[in-house]
Amino acid sequence: MSLTLVDSTPRENGNAARAIYENRIAFLDYLRVVACFMVMAIHSAEPFYLGGKAPDVTAIASRRDMFWITLTECLCRVAVPLFVMASAYLLFPVRRPAGEFFKRRLLRVAVPFAAWAAAYVAAAHGRFGQLLFNFPDEGGHLWFVPMLLGLYLLMPLLSPWAERVSERELRGWIGLWLFTTTFPFLRRLWEMQFGEPPFGAVPYLYGECPWNMFGAFHYVSGFAGYMLLGFWFRKFAAERNWNNTLTNAIPLWIVGVAIVGIPFFFYANKFPFAAPYAHAVRMEMSIEYCSLGVALTTIGVFMAMRKLNFGGAFHERIIRPVSEASYGMYLLHMFILAPASAALIPRLSTPIAILATASATFALSAAAAILIRKVPFIGKWIC
Repeated sequence: MSLTLVDSTPRENGNAARAIYENRIAFLDYLRVVACFMVMAIHSAEPFYLGGKAPDVTAIASRRDMFWITLTECLCRVAVPLFVMASAYLLFPVRRPAGEFFKRRLLRVAVPFAAWAAAYVAAAHGRFGQLLFNFPDEGGHLWFVPMLLGLYLLMPLLSPWAERVSERELRGWIGLWLFTTTFPFLRRLWEMQFGEPPFGAVPYLYGECPWNMFGAFHYVSGFAGYMLLGFWFRKFAAERNWNNTLTNAIPLWIVGVAIVGIPFFFYANKFPFAAPYAHAVRMEMSIEYCSLGVALTTIGVFMAMRKLNFGGAFHERIIRPVSEASYGMYLLHMFILAPASAALIPRLSTPIAILATASATFALSAAAAILIRKVPFIGKWIC
């Protein structure tokens, strides 16, 4: 991801991108920094419902804990979609030859990913052979990188269409994608009406079945929708004043938070709650990254963050260096978060523990990634 998702150089998108990059887009730096902290806050809250000492169990101690977990998810679940939108805002459509684009992206994203994936496997004495097939179990947060690389594979293919698409047509495709963000809820509705499918399968929709997972809406769903949203904001969304921005962003955010938080909060009806790990997957229906509530809150937050185009010393000395190191922060932060969480959770109340763990992890990860990037020759290949 960059969580520096992209370079800050004007090379990917020709003349239009050069015009954008002549004056660095400060709001994307602020966005990356905020979203990076959000990722760490989400991971800091997970021990309070993903079992703690029993990693194969969904366990929530109290309704109070459930409230703080839900609040964290409502505020922070937008993090990953924001990174995807930031990447698309800068990289899509692609005007370089596909081979050159892939080379730049793979070197920037895949090489550090491979290095840190191996580090997590080595630290846990895991199976290196798994890296030939997927991200390692020991670094579950690394799921994001293969997804991002998949979007990079898609960008050159869609770029000729993006160059000539009208706003009305693009809105139509985004609307279709928003329909697919209701699928987590439609699957649950299917279960309520007809019962759970056999063998633990999720309910199939619109052509999906045990021998075909590529249903009618497969190719217009998923994180590609956030790629289209980032592109729409850059190409068609006019700058608005704060009053107009908030008039549109706040209702989207409120509705989105309600869709995210209410089903999540009321999933458990008695406490302490304990169930097999699979219940966590069911509980997270409304907070899936490509679900309707998360999509709406992401749009609202991106609209507001777009107004933070402030330069100056604070941006140059603090925000920009952290933004540029954010990909490395994401890759390495679990090495810091795990011991920080173990040290702080027993000593602090739930909300303070979540905030303190996230803050400590963010600060130490930023320092580590910035220092690593300064190592001659290899630093920027690692972070």
